[in-house]
Amino acid sequence: MKTLDWTRDELVAYILLFAANSDFKEDNKERNIIISKVDMNTFQEIHDEFNNDNDYQGIQKIMTSLRQHNYESEDIQVLLADIRTLFFADGEFNINERNLLKSLERLFNTL
Repeated sequence: MKTLDWTRDELVAYILLFAANSDFKEDNKERNIIISKVDMNTFQEIHDEFNNDNDYQGIQKIMTSLRQHNYESEDIQVLLADIRTLFFADGEFNINERNLLKSLERLFNTL
């Protein structure tokens, strides 16, 4: 994947949607957290795109866009904190969420 025309907000929305769907369901609390980070229009546009992607495409888009936006260690830490907040939104931190968090931490550390 060469380039994406995403803004930083669109990238954040996509990553948080990717995380919210780690347990194969996306509830209102998780949606509300994402919408608190980006505007509703961005959320809707990225949600539509997310629904058309498979996991491989999603990871490729995330990593490409993180590189394009020159995410550094501090930016990654903020992003991971947002992901953790999202995971705890429904009051539980299940095994799928734990596994995805570990995987994302490893991927993000390659930047």
